[in-house]
Amino acid sequence: MLKRYALILFAAVIGLFTLTARADYQPRAERVTENVYVIVGPLGQRSADNDGLNANFGFIVTPRGVILIDSGASRLGAKKIEAAIRKVTNQPVCWVVNTGSQDHRWLGNDYFAGQGAEVIALARTAATQAEYAAQQIEGLKRFLGKRMQGTKPLPAPKTLAGDSVTLERGGETLELTYTNAHFPGDAWVWLPKQRVIFSGDLVYVDRLLGVLPWSSVKNGQQAFKALAALQPARIVPGHGRVCDLAQAQRETGDYYDFLANQVGAAAREMEPLAATLDRYADLPAFRHLDNYEGLHRANMNRAFTEFESQ
Repeated sequence: MLKRYALILFAAVIGLFTLTARADYQPRAERVTENVYVIVGPLGQRSADNDGLNANFGFIVTPRGVILIDSGASRLGAKKIEAAIRKVTNQPVCWVVNTGSQDHRWLGNDYFAGQGAEVIALARTAATQAEYAAQQIEGLKRFLGKRMQGTKPLPAPKTLAGDSVTLERGGETLELTYTNAHFPGDAWVWLPKQRVIFSGDLVYVDRLLGVLPWSSVKNGQQAFKALAALQPARIVPGHGRVCDLAQAQRETGDYYDFLANQVGAAAREMEPLAATLDRYADLPAFRHLDNYEGLHRANMNRAFTEFESQ
């Protein structure tokens, strides 16, 4: 009996250790080129295990401070991003640039602003952040629980007018351009000197693109073509590993084309939705991507609805 209780206690301790270790996810920075770095998040869903950091974040080290691209899903997540930056440089985060308004793109803004950083976004990006703030905070509390403590939504205070804006900070040039794909007001950040683009949630690789009820496949297809025209040397996608244009085309650009050209055509021709979903349920070109089974049918449904209404 004593041996049995000892085994139960041992199992409980191991289980507690495992939960603690999983909840202590620590982001790690990787060099993209020159002074540009990326933190590649896990491909799975938001959870207490990853503090909602299941996305990619980037930063540029300048002599005058760090420019951070997106700030994480919570105060705790922002601190973890900051810790990853500290392993590369002692320069403070002086500027935060938001590519979008999905929770993990901006809910760390308040933390970095409290450290003295200027938080910047295109005007429509900041407006969408304000619109979705309460909904996103409540949604993340279901995933992160107490790990959301201290998180306060701060839509980017420094807003930029125009559909495409050139920003100079720390001796670096950044070009922000709307994509309006995943969320209204989403944007990319193009670094012309390095020929690196932070696509925000326009581009996914290694996992299937997610189409949300407020996403626009039409805008995504157009924006991806504009991104391709830049001929970037490296793409930092919203999710997945840093890639070249060829991989982004195969795993995102071609998928936008499928949704717009095949599903969109079926919608415009008033084909039955169920028949369209069944006909394209199995796509060998994309079924190897993470989350294909969980997202593909819903993506087609939402694309169909978008093009049906046009």
